[in-house]
Formats: sequence, structure tokens, C-alpha cells
Amino acid sequence: MHNERLINDGIYWIGGNDRRLSLFEGVYPSPRGVSYNSYLVMDDKTVLLDTVDKAVSAVFFENLDFLLGTSRKLDYVIVNHMEPDHAASLGELILRYPEVKIVANEKTFSMIKQFFSFDADSRAQYVKEGDTLCSGKRTFAFVEAPMVHWPEVMVTYETSLKILFSADAFGTFGAINGNLFADELNFDRDWLDDARRYYTNIVGKYGDQVQSLLAKAAGIEIEMLCPLHGPIWRKNIAYFVEKYQRWSSYTPEEDAVMVAYASVYGNTENAVNILTSALAEAGARNIVVYDVSVTDASIIVSEAFRCSHLVFAATTYNAGIFIKMEEVLLDIRSHNLQNRTVAFIENGSWAPNSGRLMREICESMTGWKVIDNPVTVFSSVKKDQAAQIEALAAKIVDTMPKNTIAPHNPKVLNPVSFFKMSYGLFLLTVRDGGKDNGCIINSAVLLTDTPKRINIAVIKANYTNDIILKTGVFNVSVLTTDTPLKVFQRFGFQSGRNVDKFADCVNKQRSENGLLYAPEYANAFYSCKVISSSDWGTHTLYTAEVTEAALLSNAPSVTYQYYSSNIKPKPPIATTKKKGYICKVCGYFHEGEELPDDFLCPLCNHGIDSFEKVGF
Repeated sequence: MHNERLINDGIYWIGGNDRRLSLFEGVYPSPRGVSYNSYLVMDDKTVLLDTVDKAVSAVFFENLDFLLGTSRKLDYVIVNHMEPDHAASLGELILRYPEVKIVANEKTFSMIKQFFSFDADSRAQYVKEGDTLCSGKRTFAFVEAPMVHWPEVMVTYETSLKILFSADAFGTFGAINGNLFADELNFDRDWLDDARRYYTNIVGKYGDQVQSLLAKAAGIEIEMLCPLHGPIWRKNIAYFVEKYQRWSSYTPEEDAVMVAYASVYGNTENAVNILTSALAEAGARNIVVYDVSVTDASIIVSEAFRCSHLVFAATTYNAGIFIKMEEVLLDIRSHNLQNRTVAFIENGSWAPNSGRLMREICESMTGWKVIDNPVTVFSSVKKDQAAQIEALAAKIVDTMPKNTIAPHNPKVLNPVSFFKMSYGLFLLTVRDGGKDNGCIINSAVLLTDTPKRINIAVIKANYTNDIILKTGVFNVSVLTTDTPLKVFQRFGFQSGRNVDKFADCVNKQRSENGLLYAPEYANAFYSCKVISSSDWGTHTLYTAEVTEAALLSNAPSVTYQYYSSNIKPKPPIATTKKKGYICKVCGYFHEGEELPDDFLCPLCNHGIDSFEKVGF
């Protein structure tokens, strides 16, 4: 029986889930299974984006057959990635729909001919980066993404709905259990570890290539992110992109200590327990410990990408490193992990040698810093060795960032301190004659309950402030955590004197006072009539009576902290390769040695005075 899902206007998820798969690619444990995502676009022409693994091909073809029915044919199949978990069903697809055109790049067609025997040339529609395909209302643009994580990979961007079909990028382990969208899940709790483990083990080696793809993606507006594995993203996309920015630049996700150990008879494990207790007493937080003999290497690789500090403790075995530990270290090296701080504990009853050998492996990796306090245990920990372990713990903590606070000077008002105040973000809307306008404000509070009165503060230079002074009425919409960056760009990064901020806004409504409000991204709105106003230097403070109020949804209100962490564009992770300029207003990064004098930020339209240098 078919089981398709509508994800947008005429676009369907038609994939499947394999919950019986124990090892993904025959290597990585998948206790929660895996999803294989395929997408069908029903337009003047029908377009299929990738197929699925053979394990779920039956339901995939039922979904496809049901949507096409008897009256539609399949016009195009876009092959973003030729790996069999996404292309194994291509041969059967050709048998069922022999007239379908295959849209792919040159490398992909070479692989198609390696995997299959059907006549690919007669069905081929070659594309390269920058080419487009129109199916009617929808236009697909193609972007090459080599080695993310095969050389032929490309991603496809649908320009009208701003959907990025991202191939293996932004995928994750785990079957989809009804909730198809990431915003329907507790992603941090239930999915982030699998997303990280998927990225680090499948794509982690190719950080430079992922950085290149992220740079291309930064230049387009993305409303929906559709990977080939795992949930679809339609909200808070910047949150997941920032994770990829960190992982692909080999920047630690957290200041944390991962300890991986190999112990035959428990004595090396005892040394690790002493170390972790000493680490905790010295102030380290977020310590995790793994026994390499029982923990799959993919988990340890993933945790090594997450944590800033690593400790490897192993017994000497056949004059070398204990087998499982050596496998883990070589696996980490094969995934190109960089920029970590590492320490070692070795054990041996007659010729301890594992410490030196582990160090040699780690020193061959880019940007690794070795803490030169190795500990050698002879069979079991003794008093003097316990002291060495405690000294090592102190040394590790000394290399971790300190949460220091500058000494207080009562004569100085520290501007950063005001960022700690909790406040929300609101859309303030007004109307002057036939012109609507609005801006983002962060100061709106309920002043009295009976009667309902509120205070707002508005920057005097804003055009919105001029209109309130003239008309005496305004609306305030309480924005939610679902609000995309484009709303802040539209209403916060440009002036209503120069542009119509409501142009092309399709989801807008008017309240009884004739002013617009934002039902799509607000959980409440208030119509207000000004009672009094006062000049406070940079701002005008208004007290107003609420004339209309409505609850629009139960979505949580956005705070400035949430906006900064999850919506506002992140500057690139600092690396030796990145030199450029960051916009202090919106976070846009311009890579290059120089910034032209007439340069304007493409996101917020601010000039070079709003930029600061990075990486020089």
C-alpha cells in the first residue's frame, strides 16, 4: 500500500524506511534503521529526484505509481548521487518508465554505465553547474558538490519554492517514524548524535569539499532542505547549517574531554577512572569515556569530532598498540580530523610502548597539539603514577578555555552586560495613507493590565517612528522561533523610505484599525492607539492603549538570544584558510583580502563601516 507525503505545493516525499538494517554500508551500526528519501514533483512535467535502495523499492514504486496514476508519465529523473542506496532502483525505474529522461552530470552517466546495462545514452540529458531544467511552474538549478561524498555528486535547487535537494549532505541515520520534518522532532535529544555520526563517518574526510558547498549555499535563500537520509528541514535551517560549518572546518563542537581506552585486565581502566575523577575535580565538564573494545568505532570518531580534548589510554599488546585502539586511531586519522588537543596513558608489564606509537599516529594529523605529560603505568597504578595522572588532568584543564569575567570597574558601564537582559523580538507595523511599513523592535512590554496598555521604544531615525508620530496608531506582532531570516532581513535590514517592505508578502492580514500584522510568524498581535510619547535621545518611548488583541498560535516567542543562536547567519568558523570581512549587523561573511569602498552587504545593505576583518 502506498505511503507518500505531501511536503510542499505539488512536491511529495515517496521514500521508505528500513528498520531491519543492522549495519549501514556494512560498517556503521544503525540500531534505529535508516530512511531513504526520494522526491516527486508533480508539475506540467513530472520530475523524480533520486530513487532508493532495493530494500525499500517496493513501497517506493507503489508511491510513485499511485501519484502518477494511469494518466501521467514520468518525464524526468534527476540523479544527484549514484551510490546504490539512492540509485539501485534506477534500473527497474527504466523498465517501468522506458521514456523517462535521465538528468545527470557527465561523471554520473559514467557510473550509470558501470552499474547498469540499459541504454543510458538514448535517455541522457547532461547537465553541469549552472544549468537549469524547467518543468512548468518549477525550475531546477544544478550545483556540483564533488566528494560530498562521491565525485559525481550534485545538489538540485528548486528556485520558486527555494528548496535545496541536498543529496547526502544534511542527512542522518535513523528511520522516519511518521514525523517527516525536523521541527516535529526533539532533534537535539533524539537525532543530533546520529546526524553527527552520519556526517563524521560518511562525509567527515571531505571537510574542504563540504566548505565549498556551504559557500555556494550561502549565496541562495533556502526555505526547505531535503536530504536523501533523515528528516526534512523547513525551519531553523541555520541551526543545522552551523553544525555542518563546525564539523567540516574541524572545529570542536564543545569544550569537552573524550577519553577512549583499551584495557585487558582492568588496570588501564582504573587509570582512566582516576584521570576522569581528577579532571572533574579540576573543573572539567562534559567528560565522556568509551571502552574501545565494546564501543563501535563510528561512535568514537563522532565524539572526537564533537570534543575539543581527547585522551587515549591503551595497554601495550604484542609490542604495539592494543588492536582495537589502533583501529580507532587509524579510523580517526582516515577521517581527516584536525585541530585537537590530545594526551596519552600507556600500560605495559615489561616493555610499555603504546604511548609512543599512539603519539606518532596523532602527530601525523593536521593541527593536533600533544600535551607532553604522558603517563606510563607498569601493570597497575601505584601511588607515584596516581600523582602523575592527577598532574596530567591538571595540565588538560589548563589548556581548556576559561570562563573568566573581567574585573568590575564601577565607573564603566559594560555594554556587553546589557545583552544578558532577556527581551523578545517584535514586528511593529504602521500605515500612512496608502503605504504600509514596519520594522523590527526589541522593546515591547505590558505596562498595565486594566486597562491594557503597553510601552514600546522605537529608534527615532526609523521611518516607522515618523509614521507613528503622525498617525498615533500601530500594531505589534509577537514573532516566534519559526520566523525565518528573510523576515528580519525584510523589516530590519532596510528602510521603508526606499523600499516597499510588504511587496511580495503573500501571508498578511489587516486588523480592525486597517494596519497589517504577521499571522504566519507570530503567536499574537496587538492593535494600539498612542496615549503619550516622550523623546529619549536615540529612541521614542510610546505608551499606548490596546484596542484589539488576538492569540494566533501556541508557537514559542523568539528571544534575541534565540535569534542570535539559531536564525542570524553565523560567521565562518575561524581557520587559517579563511580571510575576509564579517558584517557586524547580520553576520554575512565576505571572503577576500580587500573590501571595496562601495561594497554593500547583500543581506542587510550596510556599508563597509559595518564590517570587521577576520583571519588576517
